[in-house]
Amino acid sequence: MKKILFLMLMLLAAVSLYGKPKYVFLFIGDGMAMPQRMVAEDFSRSTGKGCLEINNFPYHGTTRTKSAGDLITDSAAAATAIACGEKTKNGRLGISADGKRKLESVAKVAKRNGKKVGIITSVTINHATPGGFYANRMSRGEYYEIGLDLIASGFDYFGGGAVAKPDDKKSPLYRGNIYTLAQKAGYTVVSDRAGLMALKPGGKVLARGTDGYLPGYIDRKYYPEVPTLADFTAKGIELLDNPNGFFMMVESGAIDLAGHANEAATNLFEVLALDEAVKVALKFAEKHPDETLIVVTGDHETGGMTMGFAGSGYTMHVERLALQKCSLGQFKTFMKNAKKEAEKSGKSFTFDDAKKLLNQYFSFEFSGNSPMRVSGADEELLKSYFQQGKLEVGARIVMSRKAGIGWTSGGHTAMPVSTTSYGAGAKMFTGFYENTDIAKKLKSVL
Repeated sequence: MKKILFLMLMLLAAVSLYGKPKYVFLFIGDGMAMPQRMVAEDFSRSTGKGCLEINNFPYHGTTRTKSAGDLITDSAAAATAIACGEKTKNGRLGISADGKRKLESVAKVAKRNGKKVGIITSVTINHATPGGFYANRMSRGEYYEIGLDLIASGFDYFGGGAVAKPDDKKSPLYRGNIYTLAQKAGYTVVSDRAGLMALKPGGKVLARGTDGYLPGYIDRKYYPEVPTLADFTAKGIELLDNPNGFFMMVESGAIDLAGHANEAATNLFEVLALDEAVKVALKFAEKHPDETLIVVTGDHETGGMTMGFAGSGYTMHVERLALQKCSLGQFKTFMKNAKKEAEKSGKSFTFDDAKKLLNQYFSFEFSGNSPMRVSGADEELLKSYFQQGKLEVGARIVMSRKAGIGWTSGGHTAMPVSTTSYGAGAKMFTGFYENTDIAKKLKSVL
């Protein structure tokens, strides 16, 4: 009890010292720790675009990510810690470690205190990280039930990816399609760029850019009609701005997906997508310099990304990742289409045909002296994966080698993450602390 009272007094003192923001932005890179930030940073610098805004913030902290009982967290437990301020077991959302209590998130505190609330993500809106801010469920896999919690939250703006399993009739709580239920609860539901851009302030909104995840940021040129994370953030500011202020959580969720796949180029582009969204918040902060707090963190690291490995010879060439023209998923689509075209012509799709696609989308050279020349061993590796029907796997291995990036895992790791902050109250986020402290600090100012 004394420890809790001491912490409360310290937080109140911090609010008095650093100010109480009217507008609070929390940006979360799912799977983003220091390696992901720095690979994207070096890429941005090497391609002439300068440093990332998320790394240029004046205040830096280091955040420990373990969950209750496990050194390595999943996204649900991490989201609960960051949103609610209490550790829980992996897989749970807004539920205590003993499974007996519902936890209150910082977003709910903001709403209860008269602020508007927005939740944005590049993955599905009832995925683990966004769900941590409005749901109370024993399992992150209860997508339909999490969708019901979304509606019940009454939050003002949900944007980004679609609702996963919106019409799951197998759910014991099934009441109808989530989108239909949202409309009945007073939400305006939009499903494309035109609908998003036409929205005006007033009323609650559930906006999606696709029927699943947003396309990878590296693939945005193939999907110009789909809004980006920055677009959803800008519209969120427009819809949420009011005299009482707002709280907005924005997640770049696909950093994690690329980390699981050990896909370097796609990974860094998702960090860049987050940075572009942060730039939108910074532009808003310029108009409200004494009233805006921006915090950027990660929920955990994914992939065990390293900058360099034993075979890289103390060199890195992250700029070469600019030569990759699409994500692995998009490349698989291009491969599938190329095979269909070959079949229509009565031909078989050979490895020589695949090499042309590898040159087109990864800039791999199979002759000459280019830095992107594929070695004999790497060509054999690519051929082997082609024969297995997994050419994209071979491509991402060779691309990481060319860039000098190593990977130690296909899952999460226990590495701490970097937390950076800007604006009113930002100094509170310096030092070394638990991820639960992020929620506690935010609740103190909300």
